[in-house]
Amino acid sequence: MKAITYRAFGPAAEVLQLEELPTPSPDHGEVLVEVSFTGVNPSDVKTRTRGQPGLTGFPWEYIIPHSDGSGVISAVGDGVPSSRIGERVWIWNGQFRRACGTAAQQITLPAAQAVPLPDNVSLEAGAVLGIPGLTACHAVFGQGDVTGKTVLVQGGAGTVGILAVQLAKWGGARVIATCGAQGSDRARRAGADTVLDYRAEDLGDQVLTANDGNPVDLIVEVELGCNIDTDAQVIAENGRIAAYGSAREMSPKLPFMPLLFKAVTVDIILVYLLSTVERDRAIRRLNDALEAEALKFDIQKVYDISEVCAAHQAVEAGAREGAVLIRLNDS
Repeated sequence: MKAITYRAFGPAAEVLQLEELPTPSPDHGEVLVEVSFTGVNPSDVKTRTRGQPGLTGFPWEYIIPHSDGSGVISAVGDGVPSSRIGERVWIWNGQFRRACGTAAQQITLPAAQAVPLPDNVSLEAGAVLGIPGLTACHAVFGQGDVTGKTVLVQGGAGTVGILAVQLAKWGGARVIATCGAQGSDRARRAGADTVLDYRAEDLGDQVLTANDGNPVDLIVEVELGCNIDTDAQVIAENGRIAAYGSAREMSPKLPFMPLLFKAVTVDIILVYLLSTVERDRAIRRLNDALEAEALKFDIQKVYDISEVCAAHQAVEAGAREGAVLIRLNDS
């Protein structure tokens, strides 16, 4: 099989390569997936440059990167029903704490990590569900329904944010999104009731005005360190801040008193480590939204397998208008 690999950490152009590797065979409880598309996420490029937290040095002979992907099950190991052969699936945690991820034409992994893809959902969209889809779904619904509530999505035009806007709207919430001017139309098309410029000096006041002067119930947060003061201003008593990122300020200072006297929950989300209960719940919610055709997926570009360096560099550059995928097999 063709696989994208690297054998040392470093820049994409220096370490990524395309090579032929043996096709793996599924062990007990595993499936073999013919991967149609692999998704490139910010965490994938960060892992390529520095490794995964908790792992020392370069832990394997080589790494096949990427956690997300989609494809068709072609074989099953003992303990997995043969009826799953031919099933279209999407994949989560493909390369988390293991050497071989979804950036190869075949992957073996535990059967639970290959989730059936509804017939009305494309394989391209399936490759966006692992990290962005589950993160957005858990951030919005991690503490229950949002019907009748107000959800603020900070970074509402990003890959996770645009899905969070759609999921919250589908869930019956009023949605306020913040983003740059370039993404405002995308956030509106996704269903946001109000879209605000994240750079506005009076952003907190604008959020409250957009919610009829009332604080918001839930904040889906892409940049906790930069936005925590605004979040503390606009969050309601007993509200929740679901933070999945803080790249610009990795050591945030929390305004403890305002958060304390609102009894705010700051929920730090790492989608790789969702409990089985949390993940199953998020998968069910995602499936319901997909079946209801409530989600549209923005895909910036699909690269050829030979263009892996360009795909990684596109993610590293930021300011994307959708997901970045690599085609591995014809679907």
